[in-house]
Amino acid sequence: MPIATIDGIETRYETVGQGPALLMFSPGGFDSSLENWTSFGRYRDLGFVDALSPHYTCIVFDRREAGRSGGRVERLTWERYVVQARGLLDQLGIDSAHTMGGCVGCSTAAALAVAAPERVRSMVLFSPAGGPRYRMAQHRRFALHLAFVAEHGLPAVVELARGTSAGFSKDPRVGPWAAPLRTDEAFAASYAALDRARYEAIATGSARALFDRDTVPGVEPEDLMTLDVPALIVPGQDASHAPSAARYLQECLPAHEYWDVPVAEQTPQTAPARILAFLGQH
Repeated sequence: MPIATIDGIETRYETVGQGPALLMFSPGGFDSSLENWTSFGRYRDLGFVDALSPHYTCIVFDRREAGRSGGRVERLTWERYVVQARGLLDQLGIDSAHTMGGCVGCSTAAALAVAAPERVRSMVLFSPAGGPRYRMAQHRRFALHLAFVAEHGLPAVVELARGTSAGFSKDPRVGPWAAPLRTDEAFAASYAALDRARYEAIATGSARALFDRDTVPGVEPEDLMTLDVPALIVPGQDASHAPSAARYLQECLPAHEYWDVPVAEQTPQTAPARILAFLGQH
């Protein structure tokens, strides 16, 4: 599988299909690997890549610090995820693309559209992550990780991460840099040697920057309200994908279609068809 080096960090990606480019931001929180489009939760059954790839060149990739992509210990922000997305489009020679986000990928899709609207032809925001319980859960996850660091130290995080396949979303103790700790010996060695106080400041700042509100995180409402990029919004309905998150996007985005159907009716037949109909208009 090809690797692109973007901002000094390796990104694993794959292109599937033919037609106009569709950049797909994976679901799965801090474990947002490209395989999640076919193996994670609801997405396993919805079959988006198989359904969309006959009509679009689907570009799937591991978000930095996920899957087989690399990472860097720095304050994580949505802007840094946008750097990765723009860099991947640049490396592939793509001036503009449709985008699709699943779950937490919706935040990066929206942030890319705000940062570089000329690069985004349209965006599908499927089951956006957000809501007060979502924010609380993310901050709790960081707190559990930092408690483990305080008690056992960073070398113990490396040992734990390399001894399990669980990511930050499933085992908070391993932290948000678990994936590169497993795949990159040099990264793991430098991580273990970091100053603990500095690391705690970076991790705490990451939690605040990434999960800063009780709705869809990442983009200011005023920026969404002035965005001309057309969007299809598809609501979720659980503690991590609150219906209020999708309604927030509906309220803020001027050029949108809202697919107002319950999750039970978002099936392998109806969901890809609705997305294809939207993309075909743009």
